[in-house]
Amino acid sequence: MELAALLTSAGINISLCILFLTLYSILRKQPHNFGVYFGRRLAEEKFRDQVDYFSFERLLPTAGWIVKAYWCTEEEIRRVAGLDSVVFLRLFIFSIRIFSITTFICVFIVLPVNYHGQEMSHTHIPEESLNVYTIANLKEGSRKLWVHCVALYIITIAACVLLYQEYKYLSRKRLAHITGSTPNPGHFAVLVRSIPKSGNELLDDTIRNFFVNYHGASYLSHQMIYRKGKLQNFVDNAERAYRKFVRVKLSVFDQNVRSSLNRCGLCGVRASSFQLYRNKFVDAKKSDLTDPEVVEAQKDCPGAIVFFKTRYAAIVASQVLQSSNPMLWVTNSAPEPRDVYWSNLWIPYRQIWLRKIATLSGSVFFMFVFIVPVAFVQSMMQLDQLKKMFPHLKGTLKTVITGYLPSVVLLLSLYTVPPLMMRFSSIEGSISRSGRKTSACTKILFFNIWNVFFVNVLSGSVLNQLNVLTRPKDMPSMLAELVPKQATFFITYVLTSGWASLCSEILQVYNLVYNFFRRCIFGYQDDPGYVYSFPYHTEVPKVLLFNLLGFTFSIMAPLILPFLLVYFCLGYLVYRNQILNVYYPKYEMGGKLWPIMHNTMVFSLVLTQIIALGVFTIKNSPVATGFTIILLIGTILFNEYCRQRFARIFNSFSAQDLIELDREDEQSGRMREIHEHLLDAYCQSPPGSGGGDNDEVPIEMILEDPAQEASNSSQELCDTVQEVAGSIQEHIEEK
Repeated sequence: MELAALLTSAGINISLCILFLTLYSILRKQPHNFGVYFGRRLAEEKFRDQVDYFSFERLLPTAGWIVKAYWCTEEEIRRVAGLDSVVFLRLFIFSIRIFSITTFICVFIVLPVNYHGQEMSHTHIPEESLNVYTIANLKEGSRKLWVHCVALYIITIAACVLLYQEYKYLSRKRLAHITGSTPNPGHFAVLVRSIPKSGNELLDDTIRNFFVNYHGASYLSHQMIYRKGKLQNFVDNAERAYRKFVRVKLSVFDQNVRSSLNRCGLCGVRASSFQLYRNKFVDAKKSDLTDPEVVEAQKDCPGAIVFFKTRYAAIVASQVLQSSNPMLWVTNSAPEPRDVYWSNLWIPYRQIWLRKIATLSGSVFFMFVFIVPVAFVQSMMQLDQLKKMFPHLKGTLKTVITGYLPSVVLLLSLYTVPPLMMRFSSIEGSISRSGRKTSACTKILFFNIWNVFFVNVLSGSVLNQLNVLTRPKDMPSMLAELVPKQATFFITYVLTSGWASLCSEILQVYNLVYNFFRRCIFGYQDDPGYVYSFPYHTEVPKVLLFNLLGFTFSIMAPLILPFLLVYFCLGYLVYRNQILNVYYPKYEMGGKLWPIMHNTMVFSLVLTQIIALGVFTIKNSPVATGFTIILLIGTILFNEYCRQRFARIFNSFSAQDLIELDREDEQSGRMREIHEHLLDAYCQSPPGSGGGDNDEVPIEMILEDPAQEASNSSQELCDTVQEVAGSIQEHIEEK
């Protein structure tokens, strides 16, 4: 690719960024877009639409959102969005710091060395191939390779120091999060599955007798987990309808009296219309083993949530084997109530390992199937093939096709990955929503590293000859030869998938279009209770991939570094703004994504050193090769030290912290209140969502008297319809 094609791609993406940012600064001021750009504030602060008055100031683009996002403190972000958002933003802080150092060293020192690597007369810069800016331009045996070796040492040492500081800092933050937050019911609860059934007693009694016998001093109570029946589905549908009625009722007195008032959805009901009660159905008939309904309910019970008196007792019970048969009485720490993925609790425990193998096989199969669109993208980059197929292709059209279109095609193809990987993560049986999202994040990360990096780098030769599979020992030399050649494609990929996607993220294109049709076409009002959670499973792999590209191309093709640094700076501001205004934290992962981020960073450093090792070998520089091997060993040892020092803090709890929390609660008298709250903390089958992410209701809910409750609800609904109709009539008469 020539420099002119790169400049064309950069010009297109910069123009899109300016356009999107300008539109955002205008559209965010329009009252009818508050639900799109201030979703978290609408949901959390119960903020309503302001008076829709016209002002010319609303039509002028401003940069005030940048100032607000930048000056917001980390503590404010943690308070409104949780520790996970702090961890995600610390990833950007690390990236900005390390790539500021890397950009300074490689652009001002390594890049000139690459450019003057061979004695040649350079043509006009826009017409030159970008290969002259890569390490491939150096001659074999060149002494200038020492510059690259020293630069690699500086980058690696700086990255390790910064990674250690971030790991230490976030470890303290996680410990403070555990000890300083409000009591979490998940710390007192254990999920029990694969419970052996007995023909002589109910499953409820079996659970109670087992834990009283073996955990008598610490056992508190338990809650059974049941499958939803037809009656519970009826209650969920009724609650969903009720929420729609309430939303329309709140908008009845809108100033413009929209046409939506003429539809049947204007009636609202009181909050008591669909009351939810604790499941007394089974409790009332526990002793009646002949009742077929009780027997059937017990057969469908996949497990239970067992509560303990102290946090320490719960964590001990979750970690030890409860039976000599590891497939019976399987225990895990229960997720926090908002985080439980109820539908997966009904999966038999014996199926979990089969599901994991199946989803792993499906993910690997999809990774290899995706090679086809990647190969198509790479074919668009080959000028020789394009000239043969389209001999009349010249000028600007040629630069657009080779410089901009391939990265756009790859970006559009990648949009199919997150939904599929999230589906795989749901199928494999995760018991928590955060676990499902973490699993999807890992799958997408592996997919991006393989398909976006390795396949694009190796597609020119490996897809035709399969050299990777037949000669794996030659991988370093293959990467050393092919990575510099693909630098131009990845620069355009950073522009398209980085810059442009950030501006698309802040503009919220999909939600903006959806909001337009919802409000202007169908006449619905904003629903403050419906707001998206932050998509960590898509954004974290994307940022980590850009870090990998930055490290691997740092000394190979430094021209990519300024584009990456701009991406990290812009992304830091954009995501701070989105976290503060748009996304609502529906559950907390406690910063567990940082070990994944750290390990990926170290992998990127190791991969960079392996590629450098291959380059120094090809260029006949044995001394640089030896020093690189030493650096590689040191990086691996550093990662092992960090794993031993910090990793377990993110995977488990310390007995010291849990016992001190228990003692503090007992001395302050809060423990009794916590125990009372545990009985109502876990809520199965949120109404209105069908097991979704949006709501919370008590566990095992069922109507005490369905016929009477339905009659009462119908009467309340009729009364409310008459009340609203009278109010509308009075409003019209006043007009």
